[in-house]
Amino acid sequence: MLAWWFQKREGLLRWPDFIAAFALLLLPFLLIAKQPDLGTGILVLAAGLYVIFFAGLPWKLILPAVVLAASGAAALVLSEDRICEPDVTWPVLKEYQKHRICTLLDPSKDPLGKGFHIIQGEIAIGSGGLTGKGFMKGTQTHLEFIPERTTDFIFAAFGEEFGLMGALALLVGFTALILRGLMIASDAPTLFTRLMAGAVTLSFFTYVFVNMGMVSGILPVVGVPLPFVSYGGTAMVTLGLSLGLLLSIARVRKLVKT
Repeated sequence: MLAWWFQKREGLLRWPDFIAAFALLLLPFLLIAKQPDLGTGILVLAAGLYVIFFAGLPWKLILPAVVLAASGAAALVLSEDRICEPDVTWPVLKEYQKHRICTLLDPSKDPLGKGFHIIQGEIAIGSGGLTGKGFMKGTQTHLEFIPERTTDFIFAAFGEEFGLMGALALLVGFTALILRGLMIASDAPTLFTRLMAGAVTLSFFTYVFVNMGMVSGILPVVGVPLPFVSYGGTAMVTLGLSLGLLLSIARVRKLVKT
């Protein structure tokens, strides 16, 4: 939708067009967040922001938002002892969302409860060492210490069985996929296809970053699959459709050149 909007406004872009684009993006984000499903809402929001960025959003508007977000994260970390007290209510966010963030800041406060996921994921990744314990030989995985080991926490199981070398190989594969997608976007024949390819490609990056980040303990735990690694039919279909869009754009580019 956003790619279509900017295609219609090509060569005529003014700041009201960006305001309209943000309004188009906020509608689905707010509806999804209200379910509540903030994790999926953030993924949708990120995909839309990528389109707006590629459409030419000025840096003078991007940098203040980045600085504000970084300052907010720093303030959150520094004030963790006070704001994570049980009697403190967070505005906007629900109670379970507050627990997720506070658990990220200090999972050791509830190691057998809310912090169990993060702690066990870190133990699994660390126990893999350099080369891992071997395929289907992960003790944390097969003794069921890792929750959701075939879906959300698949990277912890992968890191335990294949170690640092396997994790690096997986990262190289994802990096190659993302770089190839950005190359397709840069060579796309129209503004619509450039925006579409760029947003789809960076959506892959978002999925990978969020999944690996939450398993490694640097992001809150949310239900985000690792592309083409996590078990699950819906994710496989939607991510496969995204790859199909990229391949279609690459094919159209070749036809235009010939």
